[in-house]
Amino acid sequence: QVQLVESGGGLVQAGGSLRLSCAASGRTFSSHGMGWFRQAPGKEREFVATINWSGGSTYYADSVKGRFTISRVNAKNTVYLQMNSLKPEDTAVYYCAARAVGVALPSIHSSEYDYWGQGTQVTVSS
Repeated sequence: QVQLVESGGGLVQAGGSLRLSCAASGRTFSSHGMGWFRQAPGKEREFVATINWSGGSTYYADSVKGRFTISRVNAKNTVYLQMNSLKPEDTAVYYCAARAVGVALPSIHSSEYDYWGQGTQVTVSS
């Protein structure tokens, strides 16, 4: 059982930066592959970024490559999403997600995650 809580969302101007945090419960955080997804109103949830258990493997959606960085600090049970050069099309609710205990690989598929946070709103104005 894992509980995730996102924070750090807000309103920023285009070109600005924002850092999202996802705090996880439990003592097995380092055993989970983690991911960030986002969902805009009326649209399907889409993959943003993912990271393996150690942080050594990361993958990004084409739409955010070069602008977003996913990282994790296992000792803090926290995964981060640093978002730079934000665009209005980045506006969405952002969710962090954890794979099952012992599933340490990253994944771009939401169906392969077992635990989800409540989401944090990111709004980018033009």
